Amino acid sequence: HHIRTLHARHGPVVALRLPFQRRPSVFVADRRLAHSALVGGGTAFAHRPPLVEPNVLFTCGQRDISSSSYGPYWRLVRRNLASEVLPPSRVELFAPTRSFKHAIFCLLVFMCFGVKLDDDAAIADIQAVQQFLLAAFTAFPVFAFFPTVTKLLFRKRWNACVATKQKQQEIFGALIRARQEQKLKQESDRIAVAYVDSLLELRLPEEQGRSLTDGEVVSLCSEFLSGGTDTTATALQWIMANLTKLYEEIKTMVGTTERKEIDEKVLSSMPYLKTVILEGLRRHPPAHFVLPHTVTANMMLGEYCVPKGADVNFMVAEIGWEGKVWEDPMEFRPERFLEGGEGEAVDITGSREIKMMPFGAGRRMCPGYGLAMLHLEYFVSNLVWEFEWKAIEGEEIDMSEKLDFTVVMKTPLRARILSRGKN
Repeated sequence: HHIRTLHARHGPVVALRLPFQRRPSVFVADRRLAHSALVGGGTAFAHRPPLVEPNVLFTCGQRDISSSSYGPYWRLVRRNLASEVLPPSRVELFAPTRSFKHAIFCLLVFMCFGVKLDDDAAIADIQAVQQFLLAAFTAFPVFAFFPTVTKLLFRKRWNACVATKQKQQEIFGALIRARQEQKLKQESDRIAVAYVDSLLELRLPEEQGRSLTDGEVVSLCSEFLSGGTDTTATALQWIMANLTKLYEEIKTMVGTTERKEIDEKVLSSMPYLKTVILEGLRRHPPAHFVLPHTVTANMMLGEYCVPKGADVNFMVAEIGWEGKVWEDPMEFRPERFLEGGEGEAVDITGSREIKMMPFGAGRRMCPGYGLAMLHLEYFVSNLVWEFEWKAIEGEEIDMSEKLDFTVVMKTPLRARILSRGKN
């Protein structure tokens, strides 16, 4: 909110010196400048700034896709994820496991490791580790300055970080070994190609053809789970809080049959469902900023000079709320994405122009945006098909926001859920 006020006062580009940070931070709130930098700027804005502890520890020295430097390693691991796990033909292989009992996190664990975990305690252990790591990205700024000294001064905090990373290494290591044993015994589920399979087979031609280290594999798997869980779950909650007439479209498409579940083939025939998802992502993007970019030389962005080494932050929420593009931008109105609306045929990748960018844009755009859209469409449609959602009598739905790892509902959604009794 403070940065929003600064933009209103000083224009679309604002530079600040943030606490616990040596580099200047530049905030861009203009969609055309964002497109110029992320899409038109080529590789100039494709770099990532250096992380500080404990995030260096958690990413194995910035060796995951989202934080690694732009270059051969980043291109290789990103291309591997995009081509081996996320193509529609591969995603379809996981359709039998895309059901409520698995939910989002369990599904991603299966996609990552190829192992179905029916043990609630095992799932809870993985979730606890991942939640700690996500919280650490914003909870430990004290290590940004003089880490050698602060690790001693705040030894308990640092030891907790190290212990959690070791626990993650043990848990993920066991899952990876289980997957390897499955493959050796040819017990692996034939319909699933796990992400970890591709990582274990990957070779780095720029580094004498070596394979990924255990730490790199664990960091990439951790990123896969975190990147697809919190953001999707946050978007799902906001969308369910804003539901309007979606059930009528679903009923029209599936009829009054005793269909127990809406599958992926039916989803493509529901245009209004897609508008609900898009409006949810525009009005309530799970992250109000993309991960910071940086430049390796002084760069001009419009009439502004971005200094070498600065963190460059693109304001996702502000761009999606621009009044010159969106009529009554703070209203939740899915119809704006239908024919004749200002959001008709919107390019969510931002390659032609940027009107909204919930998944970023350009070279660093989230490679899993297609999977995220599928999961949102699947879970929203089935939740609406199976259940009637009503506000609890005497309670209003609180739409105010709170910054967590993502921008979540300040008061988590509470609803009265009634079975539609179709069966």
